[in-house]
Amino acid sequence: MPQSKRFLFLQKQTLELTPADVATAVKKLKSLEPSLPKTIKKCRFDQTVELSVRLGIDPKQPDQMVRGSLVLPHGIGKSKRVAVFAQGENAELARRAGADEVGAADLAEKIKGGWTDFDVAIATPDMMGVVGPLGRVLGPRGLMPSPRAGTVTTDVSNTVREYKAGKIEFKADDTGIVHAVVGKLSFEDGQLVDNVESLLKFIRSLKPASSKGVYVRSVTLSATMSPGVPIAAA
Repeated sequence: MPQSKRFLFLQKQTLELTPADVATAVKKLKSLEPSLPKTIKKCRFDQTVELSVRLGIDPKQPDQMVRGSLVLPHGIGKSKRVAVFAQGENAELARRAGADEVGAADLAEKIKGGWTDFDVAIATPDMMGVVGPLGRVLGPRGLMPSPRAGTVTTDVSNTVREYKAGKIEFKADDTGIVHAVVGKLSFEDGQLVDNVESLLKFIRSLKPASSKGVYVRSVTLSATMSPGVPIAAA
């Protein structure tokens, strides 16, 4: 399939770039759209900015899996829709914290019926008997509550607030690459720099003890409609 004129033009701007510091990479990424000539239509929506980090791990080994969640300093420019499995006082706390949907068995039945209009699901530990059977529906969509991801918790209020503020979750894919949203192209340079550096610092802190050699092998910053800009991995 032939590439568009837009992509080919932007690709020329990035093909020979050498890995640079985060601030330089952010500045370059934000300069791509304005560099388009008048003959090529510019993107009309606020593009999402994503960081891709290739790690020196073997994701097939359980003790080398890298995953985590993090509240970025400046959020991601989007409020997530949060569903909470809770009852009694915890249900009320979830509503007060801004959860979009709160329930127990009734919420489970709604999801079994095909409703998945949310970005993250949170559950209190006593609700896992209700949530467990939903694994076939929520698992493939990456929505299954998990203690490791912090979405099975007794601290419902803070967890809901964090996700409503744009808390991100990430997990290395089958090739050992972490992909994570770090904001919007409309963010100020400094906001994107802070978010990227915070995420990189956190990922580096998660290096598995069994991972040998170079841990962070390459880092790339990109936007929805742009090729990637390399960041120095060291």
